[in-house]
Amino acid sequence: MNGFDSWALTLAVFLPLVGVAVMAIVPSANEDLHKLIALVTAVATLGVGVGILLRFDFGAEDAFQRFEVDRGWIDVINSRYHVFVDGISLPMLILSMLITVLCIIYSWNHFPEPHNPKAFLILMLVLETGMNGTFVAEDLILFFVFFELVLLPMYFMIGVWGGENRQYASIKFFLYTLFGSALMILSFLALYFLGGETFDIPTLVAEAPRLIDKDVQILIFAGLFMGFAIKVPMFPFHTWLPDAHTEAPTVGSVILAAVLLKLGTYGFIRIALPMLPEAAIEWAPWIGGLAVIGIIYGALGCLAQRDMKRLIAFSSVAHMGYVMLGISTLTDYGINAALFGMVAHGLITGMLFFLAGSIHERFHTRELARLGGLLKQAPHLGWILGFCAFASLGLPGLAGFWGEFPAILSAYNPAEGLPVGLYRGYMVVAAIGTVLAAGYLLWMYQRTAFGAPTDEFKDAHIHDVHTSEWLAWTPLLILILLFGILPGIMFGVTDDAVQLVADVFRTGGS
Repeated sequence: MNGFDSWALTLAVFLPLVGVAVMAIVPSANEDLHKLIALVTAVATLGVGVGILLRFDFGAEDAFQRFEVDRGWIDVINSRYHVFVDGISLPMLILSMLITVLCIIYSWNHFPEPHNPKAFLILMLVLETGMNGTFVAEDLILFFVFFELVLLPMYFMIGVWGGENRQYASIKFFLYTLFGSALMILSFLALYFLGGETFDIPTLVAEAPRLIDKDVQILIFAGLFMGFAIKVPMFPFHTWLPDAHTEAPTVGSVILAAVLLKLGTYGFIRIALPMLPEAAIEWAPWIGGLAVIGIIYGALGCLAQRDMKRLIAFSSVAHMGYVMLGISTLTDYGINAALFGMVAHGLITGMLFFLAGSIHERFHTRELARLGGLLKQAPHLGWILGFCAFASLGLPGLAGFWGEFPAILSAYNPAEGLPVGLYRGYMVVAAIGTVLAAGYLLWMYQRTAFGAPTDEFKDAHIHDVHTSEWLAWTPLLILILLFGILPGIMFGVTDDAVQLVADVFRTGGS
């Protein structure tokens, strides 16, 4: 193992904290220097991620171990500093790094009030450390530390820089996720004591199914389900999400939608399914049922909204329902579809929140009834919004299609031991959800972009896309198109690692 391989993941996780340390000693008044330090730190971290991507041996057996680091950490509880990357975690790690860079670029001229770039950028970099660490952790305690690390920065980002109801939204976000985390750590402790007194994820994946009885697995899975389902969020644990999104500053909403929601779905794939396969088979029909309820409920919730940002927030409930439906099939096809859907949702919904923030900045409102004529006043902004709306509704040729269609198709043949007829019913309901998605997204686009500007804004000068916006948005727009045309790029990364997760279910979880 060369020097880069042995240090790459540690740099990917902790390099943002180096930027935080440097910014901490720079006076707050030096705003331009803070912006530069944050941007250089985030770009350097992304550079490490690109290096990992280029050196990753796709399809090779040693690709799963090349970047692995396993060192002693808390010996008294047998917890280790164990990090590694495979085809499941790599796309999420790169997504986290990319979104952080683009959020810093967008923030260059879009800092929310109260104006404090130093504190705001520091929180963004701390968030990146938590997100990156969660995606590479191979020890349950290490995973939990990073999983919880994202909680405080997002709490302050919403509570300090959010909208009128920011305090309510931030407390609700904090309490919901903290409750889920409390149940999750109890499940981790159960896995530790019953799975051989280790927190090491690969060891538990190998040993826990053999050592833990089915009835106990089902109970442990319940705690993991609550912790991860609240983070996703799945219906009916979703109620914190619309409030958090609506009140969060623009980049807070982008990070929340693009990356933080994926921590929950990633937890299901990395921890819950492979460690507790018998419980997963028992829980899967219920997860699939809640997923399709979320798809329909989220879509109907969108149709009832009058606030553009809140509408996009409810669309996340629906889109993450497709991800959870794919996961609940317990097949390699469904889990691959879920991972693709996680990345596609991150790119598309992240872009939609960027657009909602820029529209609010120009018009000082997100109320759909007050908007209109965007294609006349800011044509580039209007066309980009249309592109992202079509991507979100699952138009073939754009990334959103491959996040939904394979997930729906995977329900036709779920894993052995799951009720085939029930899942085919789920498939029909999920397909109806795509029709509703087209309805609410096209309705939103028609209200904001078509026709003439409303009387309130007909004489206003609305600036089209700024340079910082072009720089932040162009990579996302390119990737949405690229993954739509060449989905095999993503599936080629994830498939080998997903096969290892799904293999256990081909024998009925035994």
